[in-house]
Amino acid sequence: MNYIWCAMIIFSLIVAALNGSLDATINAAFDGAKSSVEVVLSFAGVMCFWTGMLKIAEKSGISEKIEKLLNPVIKRLFPSASNDAKKYISMNMTANILGMGNAATPMGIKAMAELDKSNKNPLRASDDMCMLVVLNTTSFQLIPTTIIALRTAAGSAEPMSVIAPIWITSICSIAAAVAAVKVMTKFFKRR
Repeated sequence: MNYIWCAMIIFSLIVAALNGSLDATINAAFDGAKSSVEVVLSFAGVMCFWTGMLKIAEKSGISEKIEKLLNPVIKRLFPSASNDAKKYISMNMTANILGMGNAATPMGIKAMAELDKSNKNPLRASDDMCMLVVLNTTSFQLIPTTIIALRTAAGSAEPMSVIAPIWITSICSIAAAVAAVKVMTKFFKRR
């Protein structure tokens, strides 16, 4: 991959030199690097804030209440998962719902490891493993912190105005993804 990036950079510099826009290309590269650092720093501040909020939710028991609310859904979506796997799945989903995708990743990895323990075919993902990947990919976020942070960093006047459309599209994508996994699971079990 490094060779591909290097080749692209060299090719773009050669084309810029041939077009006579080498100075503009180099300036644009430095401006892009500067703005990316600014975006990352503003994003880091928002992520720190929401990580703190997640810790507060854990300490106050809100996370545990969300886990209890999710338990009936988890039992239906992951019928053959062990209790440990369901616990990690619940924690993963709670972190995703609270908008902490980065905090959800370790729990998702632990949940996948637990699901893999009960997987009968190590060369294939189990149905529960596929469902976990799909739910992580299409996760619902009560507070979409990443988008809000990026919109704030870009100078949006109303960075939170996208919350309702995100909720609607998230619900639709989750429903479609879960239905697809269920259909594909039944289809491949018949074969």
